[in-house]
Amino acid sequence: MPDEPAPLRPADPDDLRQALAHALTFDGRKQFRTSGEMMARITAEHLVRHLEMSGFVVMKRPPRAGHSTSGRSPAGA
Repeated sequence: MPDEPAPLRPADPDDLRQALAHALTFDGRKQFRTSGEMMARITAEHLVRHLEMSGFVVMKRPPRAGHSTSGRSPAGA
């Protein structure tokens, strides 16, 4: 039986700003040479403000639960 998808919730604007700034600064793990970190933050802030004013709602899944490396359930469970 497939797992139920986690319910979505509105994304925190600060998380969205950080994600956009990261995307504007990095390509995967490699940093763009032409993109300044400050300019990426300013652009991300502008994008988030524009999305909010336009009525967009960015949704985010809740964080994944941690997993145990032992493969056993916690004591007392």
